[in-house]
Amino acid sequence: MPKDLTENICEAATFERVYNKHADDVHNFLYYKYGAQYNPRDKTQDAFIKLWNNCKNVTFAKAKSFLFTVANNMMLNEIKHQKVVLKHQKIKPKHYTNETPEFVLEQDQYLEKYNKVLSSLKEEQRVAFLLNKVEGKKHSEIAEFLGVTQKVVEYRIYSAFNILKKELEGFKIK
Repeated sequence: MPKDLTENICEAATFERVYNKHADDVHNFLYYKYGAQYNPRDKTQDAFIKLWNNCKNVTFAKAKSFLFTVANNMMLNEIKHQKVVLKHQKIKPKHYTNETPEFVLEQDQYLEKYNKVLSSLKEEQRVAFLLNKVEGKKHSEIAEFLGVTQKVVEYRIYSAFNILKKELEGFKIK
């Protein structure tokens, strides 16, 4: 059966008529079936792009069916993709290390000693030292925060550093 020229989807006027007639229906179908999180407006547009690219193979009578099928399949593909993404996000990367168990043990022991020495410092020294070395605050910022002079802050940091250096062998800070 030959196609009627008025039913040729490849003509701009006919395609526009199909778009105006079915665009809202396709969007609403996708929106109500799958929700807004999968961008039903985009999938509707993509379905019409596929219709335009396949306009020679789709008759006017089959255009609605083609649009709904293509749009539904696009949504299903998007949902499958999101499931794969979520699955990969749940997989935690394996933590491999090239360090020997002895090194890890020494590192843990050193950290334990460091925390012990740090806790033995006077509170003023510990606070000034940690604000400077851990949080990266400048001496002037620390002085303003603590309500003391900059020289006092420098002395507290210097004295804390000396105690740590004396108690822990190989202790260095950049």
